[in-house]
Amino acid sequence: MTQSSRGRAPAGDAGGRGEAGRAVSPRDAAAAERLLSAGRLAVEGRLVQASNATLYCAIEHDGVSANCVYKPVAGERPLWDFPDGTLAEREVAAYEVSKAMGWGTVPPTVHRDGPYGPGMVQLWVEPDPEVDLVGLSRSDDEAVRRMSVFDAVVNNADRKIGHLLPPGDGHVYGCDHGVCFSVEYKLRTVLWQWRGKPLTPEAVEALGRVDADLRGGALGSRLAELLTAEEVDATRRRVELMLKHRIHPYPPEDWPAIPWPPL
Repeated sequence: MTQSSRGRAPAGDAGGRGEAGRAVSPRDAAAAERLLSAGRLAVEGRLVQASNATLYCAIEHDGVSANCVYKPVAGERPLWDFPDGTLAEREVAAYEVSKAMGWGTVPPTVHRDGPYGPGMVQLWVEPDPEVDLVGLSRSDDEAVRRMSVFDAVVNNADRKIGHLLPPGDGHVYGCDHGVCFSVEYKLRTVLWQWRGKPLTPEAVEALGRVDADLRGGALGSRLAELLTAEEVDATRRRVELMLKHRIHPYPPEDWPAIPWPPL
């Protein structure tokens, strides 16, 4: 379920961002992480169409405020192909990969305790309602192309059109990364327009950063805290494979290539 859904059921008065203090930008990752980790969460509503419990919250700390999404582990629906109670950690792992790539594909995300127990907390990004998401998903937009590379690294099994969050400044964020990092190749996405095409030099450079960070940097250590050893090894192998062939991957032969519904 996307952040951009308007299907919020109020548990109070669900506004835009929190009123108190100054706002924090998703581009200021350090400040956003501090706020998300230490701030006081106040649940204002829920995203009613989400398959897992997804709560819309205001958060405030030390004069800084924002809105965010809180997904408690207790509200995760069991899945047949992912271990129970691991989706929140996978969302945080996706954010860590996003940071290592240097593209800011995923809004700042942390794992912390909240009103309904531990879970994922992610900064809310309000998409520009004037952007045609279907058109964007089918375009040659460079920000969307970066996202397709990111999805290949994390093995995203559910990149839907509604998971694209364009705030209107040329950047495109992505949300809902709970079904990523499977050991099996399960890439399922609406962004196949670059399949088999050469990776851009920018993408090769970003993959090189991830490769180095996985081998001896903070990313390898951080992912080891969030994923199994087999999942971390599989991530490393995907990066190595992309660096070796330097092309966008093809759809899997034994797995649906496009999520359903695609929106």
